[in-house]
Parts: sequence; C-alpha cells; structure tokens
Amino acid sequence: MKKLKAITFLTAAAVGFSSFGAAVCADEAKNSKISFDTFEPLYVHAVTGSDDSEAWTAWQSAHDDDLIDQNENEKYFFLPSSASDNEAEIYNASSEKITLNGTTLSPGETKIVSYEPKKQYTVEYYGEKLMVSFLHSTAEAAVYVNNSDADGEGTELMWYLFNDKSVSAKATGAIVDRSGEIDNTPIKKIKGRGNTTWWKTKKPFNITYDSKVSIAGMPESKKYSLLANYQDDSLSRNRILYDLSDAVGMPYASDSRYVDFYVNGYYWGSYQMTQKIEVGSSNVVNDIEEEDYLNEDGTVKEDFPFVCEVDPSAGDDDFTVNCSDGIKLTIKSPDLSSKDEGYSEVKKYVKSKFNAFIYACANPDQRDLSEFADVDSLTKLYLINELGKNWDSGVSSLFFTYKQDKDGNYKFFGSPVWDYDNSLGNAVGVKDDLRSFGVTDYTKYTGWWCRYKGLGKNSKKTNNIMNNISRNEYILNAAPTIWFEEFVPALDHFSGAAVNKEIGKELYTRDEYFELIKGSAEMNYTSGWLLNTGDWIADHSSLNKAVFDPKTGKYEEYETRRIYPETFDGMYTYCTDWMMNRAAWLSGQMYDDYKNAGKPDVGIKGDMNADGVADSADALIILRASNGLTQLSESETVLADVNADNTVDSADALAVLRFSAGMIDEGIVIVK
Repeated sequence: MKKLKAITFLTAAAVGFSSFGAAVCADEAKNSKISFDTFEPLYVHAVTGSDDSEAWTAWQSAHDDDLIDQNENEKYFFLPSSASDNEAEIYNASSEKITLNGTTLSPGETKIVSYEPKKQYTVEYYGEKLMVSFLHSTAEAAVYVNNSDADGEGTELMWYLFNDKSVSAKATGAIVDRSGEIDNTPIKKIKGRGNTTWWKTKKPFNITYDSKVSIAGMPESKKYSLLANYQDDSLSRNRILYDLSDAVGMPYASDSRYVDFYVNGYYWGSYQMTQKIEVGSSNVVNDIEEEDYLNEDGTVKEDFPFVCEVDPSAGDDDFTVNCSDGIKLTIKSPDLSSKDEGYSEVKKYVKSKFNAFIYACANPDQRDLSEFADVDSLTKLYLINELGKNWDSGVSSLFFTYKQDKDGNYKFFGSPVWDYDNSLGNAVGVKDDLRSFGVTDYTKYTGWWCRYKGLGKNSKKTNNIMNNISRNEYILNAAPTIWFEEFVPALDHFSGAAVNKEIGKELYTRDEYFELIKGSAEMNYTSGWLLNTGDWIADHSSLNKAVFDPKTGKYEEYETRRIYPETFDGMYTYCTDWMMNRAAWLSGQMYDDYKNAGKPDVGIKGDMNADGVADSADALIILRASNGLTQLSESETVLADVNADNTVDSADALAVLRFSAGMIDEGIVIVK
C-alpha cells in the first residue's frame, strides 16, 4: 500500500511498520550493528568490512515531492562514493530470512553481495518478491546524521527538526570520503536554516560538530551549512559561483563539496556541504575574531571590524539594525544579544558606518566611494551578481565585511558571496516587479540586470544597494578591467577553452564539476526529487549559442537553438551554457571601455590644431614633430600617430594629407 513516507519513516519505530509491510518493532530493531533504530529490513554500509555503526543506509522506494512512495515493490540502495562499485555489505535488520539474488541472509546477519550498478535484483521476503537496484554516487563525501530520540521523548530527528526551524538537537554520525575514511566526530547541534528553501520538503540545515572536522579536504571547521539546492536542477549554481569568487580573488569564499546526506538510514538526496559564514582563523572570514570589537578592558573599541548581511527576513533572534533606505541589516559578527556588554554601542557603530557606505554608493558625485569601500572587491561582487542575473541581487543574502585595508583604513569589502540558486537563468522572477523595473528579458542571458533591480522605470533613486553599486562611476570605471583581466581567464578555464593550473586550484572546469556530481544527481532524482520544481523555475529547454571574439571585440548570437533534454545532464549543461553565453554578452558590452581604459580622450585622430578636421595644416604639425622641430604632449602624440604603429613620422603626415584629399588608405582610421 502507498503511504506518506514522511510519516512512515519519521515515526517508524512508534508505528511499528517497515515500508515492506512487516513488523519491525523498536525494541527488536535495536542492535549492536547499527547505532539508530532500524525501520527497514535491509541496510547497506558505506565501507565494506568496516566496524562503523553510523554509516548505514536502508533500501527505499522512490517518492514524490511530498515523500509519498510511488512503487513499494521497487527498491533502491543509494550508495555513497566510498562504497565498492561491485560489492555491497548488506545487513538483515528484520526478524525473518531474506534472499537477495539467491543469497540468503538470516536475521542479524551481514553478507557481502556482488552487484552491477542499476541492474535489478530479486528479493524474497515474507513469501513475496520485489526488485532492488544499486545506485552509486560520485560525490566527494557522504554525511550521516543519526538520532532516533531527538527530544528525549522518542521523536525521530528529522520529524523533530521539520516541525520547527528554531529547534536543534545533538546527534551521532559519520563523514565518509571517497577513499572510505570515516570520521565519527559527534554532532553538537543540527538545526534548520534558510528562508524560502526551508518551506520545501528537501530542507537545508546548519551543522555544528563537537570539534573541527574536514569534509573531503576542506579546511577544518566546526560549523557547516548543508545546502539542499532544491530549486536548482543543476545542483551546482551555488558551488560554481562560490568557487568563481575565489578564483577572481575576492577576499573570502565559502569552500564546499558535493555530498550525499543520510539521516537515521534514510537517503535525503544530494546536498552541498559548505563552510558557514563565520569569523575566526579556521572559518571563511579568517582574519577577524569574534572578540575584535573589544578593548582589553572589555570596553568597545573606537573602530572595529564586523560582518553584516542585508537580510529583510531576519527574525527576532537575530542581531539586527535598521539602516537608511529601509535596509535591514543583520550583524553576523560580533554576534551579540541585548544582555551582552556593548550591544547598543555596536549597533550604533554599524548603523553609522553602513549608512555612510549606502550614501557613497548612491551619490558618487558627492562622496568618493574608495574612501568608504574596497572598490576592487565591491566591483567583483557586482560582476558576480550581474553575471548570474541573480534575482536576489541587493535584496537578501548580501554580505559585506568591514575591516582595515592594507593601509590600515577601515572600509567595506564586498564579500563573501552567498545564495545563488536563483541565478544563471534559473528563476523567472515576479512579473509585477519586472514590469516595474522595465525589464522584459530577465530569463535571457542578454541585458543588464543589477542597474534595474529595485528601480522603477520612472525613478532615479532606489533603496537597492546593489543597484546603486552597479551605477556608481567608481564601479563602472573598474569593471571592464577586472572583467577582462580576472573574470574572463577564470571563465575560459571553466569552459575548458584555456585550462589554467593556478585557476584550477580554486575553480574546476565544467566537465570536472559534472563528473563529481553526476552520480549523486542521478541518485537524487531517482529517489524522487523533481527536476522541474514549479512555476518559479525558468524554461530550460533551449538556448541560442553566443560567442565573443576577443580579437575583434565582436559579440555574436547564433540563430540555431540548442535543445536540452529534461534530464540532469541536460539541465546541468543548460546552466553552464547559459553562464558562458552570458559571459560572452558581457564581454561584448564592456570591450570598448576596456580597450580604451586609461587612454586620454584626445579627440579626432590627426586633428592637431583642434579645429574639428584633419587637414594639411595638421599634417605639417605632425611632420615638424617627426623631424624634432616641435615637441608633442602625450595626448598630442596619440593624435599624431594616425596609423597606430606607436611612432610619429612622415607616414602619419602623409596619411592625413591623403585623408584631407579624400583618399582613404586601408588600415588608416582617422576618428576618435
């Protein structure tokens, strides 16, 4: 019979049923082999031959988005990447004999069973038969979290967490990397996180371990965020843009890994285990400590570093301050409560500094932005949002770090980046908002975005800080050079067009990311999570290819459309193609500004006397200069070199004479 998996799984011990319909009472389910209460007859371990009792996974049926089993007679073992690709260690947790492809397991018995991935095998149990398949992940690690009594009253962990995002619980668990190494560091706290994503069935979580742990080579830390990437059918938008921010030299970037997530033996899908944005030497913001706002005597310093987030959804438990333009700011560090010393002083200080920053962003004619912010990192933050056409740009999950620059001056740095699942052609946006902005091409990879987000068609002012950043002249002047000299090489590496070993330390190629996620993604979607998660997601069925030629500075969009199947392969390729097409369009838009960056505005080539035309009088001036009879300034030298060979000589004078006579020489362009 079909039943709600959320209820069946989350209350299995109390209800006393396995999904196969046989009784597995809680007291019968307890055993020395597995640390948590079992709810299914068969389990598989992450590492064959291990004595570990945490990294066990039950078979399960595919479910729908409400966790309702779709076919109870068809089961899957969702194996982590650490498992052998041809052998599985199977444990019989039931009170009856079970035969799997001719191999019989007695109650409480463990056996090694050979298998081929995706091949169906017959299972005989209680006189009935069903089919089971083995799927094998490619993710960088697996994360197991176990607690069958989260509240001390017999409530299963996920059922306990699902009911209230504010609650937390301890747990045991395992971190298993691809090589089979197991870390059983206990979990001090796991709790729900996120805003919109929290209300989805596949939920995100924050995890704090008892001591520092490393996830598949990440820097050791206690605190991590498990991102569900539920609304991102590529499962990769956050990962790619976080790593890109690292590759282009933003001050901080959350390291992350693709992982498979299991709770009390149930597979919850493919997740992204990510460094939580925290201060401290072993965290993302590693050059600021939580107590840096205090003097030695416990008083608040005159100036101090802090980390803040534009966060309109902040709750009562958050440390917030209301700034100019209605911007609600969460102070992430120092993280104080109203009972802490310096609470009011810190709020006042942060509000004052951020208000000055807001004003400088919106009023470049009155304030030099470089006095309030690090223009380089702020420009990169803007370019990340513009590249992604991030729907949340300037609205939420926008972090700034206030700290000293290399000269000792306190400024805002645009970093770290966070929350980009609604970017790179993924979301459709809100139609009323788009009409108000005057944007009709939001889902396309063409068209500017940040400068319109939050700005009405008939208004020149907005309270969207990223909009003001994107229109600030200091940012606009810096953007072309940063784009072509830092973003373009990184994106060329990502595409595989020009692989760079140094960039590869921070950013993989698109093919490398795909190889890491493809097996995990197959398990994720086979288990029941949807590729199409509703009306909010854009049409990902086709794209026109776009290219940029750096030699000519020309952008071109092909008429032939590429069709993408509604499979993970198709959706991942759509995401990465969209990003590269978007990059091509941005390159086409910024090329002229980059090409002419730093060059004086000299007027008409060849017009030495500035009378508006290049004629024989100008040719004479050039000829005199070429013979050393007159000296030219830097801007005059640029004017005189009409054939652009970096030399002022008689050839330039002759070219001007021929031009004035109506004769156009090939390769000579006498214009601005």
